[in-house]
Order: sequence, then C-alpha cells, then structure tokens
Amino acid sequence: MLSSGAYLGWSLLNGHIRRDLAPRLRELSPGHIWHDIKQHARLRFPTGDAALQFNILQKLAYVSVLFLMVPLIVLTGMTMSPGLNAAWPGLPDLFGGRLSARTLHFVVATSLVLFVFVHLLMVVLAGPFNEVRSMITGDYRVPLEKK
Repeated sequence: MLSSGAYLGWSLLNGHIRRDLAPRLRELSPGHIWHDIKQHARLRFPTGDAALQFNILQKLAYVSVLFLMVPLIVLTGMTMSPGLNAAWPGLPDLFGGRLSARTLHFVVATSLVLFVFVHLLMVVLAGPFNEVRSMITGDYRVPLEKK
C-alpha cells in the first residue's frame, strides 16, 4: 500500500491524474462507456494516436483503485485492529462496526485481486512485449492503424 501512496502523491504532484486519468465529461456518457465496453469485449484495442491515451474504462479503473479501493482497504484494515480502535474509537462507527468493516475489507480485497487479474490479462492480450517494455523503459511503440 505504501507504493500506492507514493504513486498517488507523485501523480498528484506531476499532474498525471489531472492530465491523463481524470475522466472528461463527454467520456462519462453511457454511450461512450458502452462503446468502450463493446470494443474491449471484441478485443479491439486502440491503434495510432488513440493508443497513447487512456480510455474511459482504464481511467475509471485506475481512479477507483487510487481514490476508493486503496483508502477503503487501509481504513477497514485499521478498523479491524483492536489496538487502533483504542487510538481512534470512532473508526468502527464509520463502517457500522468491526464485522461490517471485515466484510467490506474482503469485498475490496477481492476487487483489487480482480483488478490485477484483468490488468494482467489485458497486457497479455494487447501484446505483452510492447506493454511490459513500455512499463519498464517508457518506450511505447504505437500500433499501426488498421485500414
């Protein structure tokens, strides 16, 4: 979780979240989201300049992990700790008790595992050599546009 916090901090400082991950209003239309879902289901990935941008599904996934799932998993984990309950007695009330926090912690942890699985699957389907090289070196080769 420390690496998520470092990534979040650095991304806020360098403008990555505002510039690349924040969804634009037009992207949030149901038609736009449905179109991207259909394209992904058909394994049709962006090519050309479109491949350099995050699509709405990627943006929503990364933003939900950074701003929803990671904070929730940390807070629910803290809520389940009796030692931390002594320091912050209002924490269990935030989630409706320790049992509710445990359930929510399990649901969020499962969602994070699912996110990682889907993320790895999409890397494999989109071309693992180019994708992994771009993660390590920053050198992303744009797939040619299909005619």
